[in-house]
Amino acid sequence: MDLALAPETLARWQFGITTVYHFLFVPLTISLAALTAGLQTAWVRTENEKYLRATKFWGKLFLINIAMGVVTGIVQEFQFGMNWSDYSRFVGDIFGAPLAFEALIAFFFESTFIGLWIFGWDKLPKRIHLACMWMVSIGTILSAYFILAANSWMQHPVGYRINEERGRAELTDFWQVLTQNTALTQFFHTMTAAFLVGGAFMVGISAFHLARKKHIPVMRTSLRLGLITLIIAGLGTAISGDLLGKVMFKQQPMKMAAAEALWDGEAPAPFSVFAYGDVDKGHNSVAIEIPGLLSFLANDDFTSYVPGINDINKAEQEKFGPGDYRPNIPVAYWGFRWMIGFGMASLGIGMLGLWLTRKKFMLAPGLRTGEDEVPNLVLFKRKALSPRLGRWYWIIALWTMAFPLIANSWGWIFTEMGRQPWVVYGVLRTRDAVSPGVSQGEVLTSMIVFTTLYAVLAVIEVKLLVKYVKAGPPELTEDDLNPPTKIGGDSRDPDRPMAFSY
Repeated sequence: MDLALAPETLARWQFGITTVYHFLFVPLTISLAALTAGLQTAWVRTENEKYLRATKFWGKLFLINIAMGVVTGIVQEFQFGMNWSDYSRFVGDIFGAPLAFEALIAFFFESTFIGLWIFGWDKLPKRIHLACMWMVSIGTILSAYFILAANSWMQHPVGYRINEERGRAELTDFWQVLTQNTALTQFFHTMTAAFLVGGAFMVGISAFHLARKKHIPVMRTSLRLGLITLIIAGLGTAISGDLLGKVMFKQQPMKMAAAEALWDGEAPAPFSVFAYGDVDKGHNSVAIEIPGLLSFLANDDFTSYVPGINDINKAEQEKFGPGDYRPNIPVAYWGFRWMIGFGMASLGIGMLGLWLTRKKFMLAPGLRTGEDEVPNLVLFKRKALSPRLGRWYWIIALWTMAFPLIANSWGWIFTEMGRQPWVVYGVLRTRDAVSPGVSQGEVLTSMIVFTTLYAVLAVIEVKLLVKYVKAGPPELTEDDLNPPTKIGGDSRDPDRPMAFSY
């Protein structure tokens, strides 16, 4: 059978497509929930109308996104039974525990309060309604934590034993699964990357409206919040990425050697800027490197030894038996660089934007603008960018929305493909985890159906977002500013219980 159409390969493709697609919505959901809650907090504290308009605008986009995230996430659960039944049988006792907590605690916690937030605008007192949104935000974060704990166990299995009689892994220490350093560092990195997505999303949409000179007070506020989020999250992503990398150098040295195309161990080991190699012969034909930097990234020491792909492959053959334990080297190498490159580009654009739109006291009087004016993009204290360069910055800021999404996607591709040929590192190989009773035709059919369905959903998602983004923040009515707060009282518009989102 052609390897490209083998059930294992097709099952991996299907899981990869659905996972990457689903994860486009996850980081935006996590970050927008918190940012919307922050804006609503500002409204409750100050009663400044621009914060209420911003809350309703970003909250509307958040609801569209979370709805799509929930729909696409459900498919992930079904795949464990459809295409990966041997995996489910072998590790279900362990892998299922954090997923059960995610469903029973985090998801229901999140969905309950999001319902109260949606329908409580004209029913609940302001502070109680605000608390509901913060509970939604906490729910999204808890949900991410339990899922990441499950994934981290696949990267570094702990707290289990193998039951030889039943032929499966069994949980012995759930707390260890939840609190191991792999889970903690991966959670830190994923959360900062999520807020990088939310910050860029807010910056891009704000730039779109400011370039058109529309909804200026709301978008000035949103732009600044987005830029600050982008910078803090970008720095946090760099720091957490360094911490996670050090953990991976110890737990999955093959993954990190593949990320650097380091074929043979070196001391000191260089960081690869660009490499082109021959995978079959196990060496690079072209290499541009920074001496000693990889040793520092791995061990905080510029002279330490870092094992290479060939060394680790030989060691794993001695430990686990004959076979090729190398992942797809080009995917690991370039995926690592796409992740870092687009992530750091987002941080750079955020830093530039915060400087160009800095506070009035740092500008010459003639370049200062009011809250109802588009901010001047000022490079030096008395020198603004030309109109042409200003337009280019707004365009780049708009396109920045895609950069963290690309970085997140390649980060997960690198994380999962860099672990191959293991589905549970050192315990269960991917080829042994596939459903034995599922045929090539069945997997191919389900992959085509899901991919087509997701393409249709993508069109719907984009059209909804574009529609409401172009419409901008809603104008406020007296009911918005002074809503009835009698719990259980009559709505001012009983036929439109979600009127705030129209």
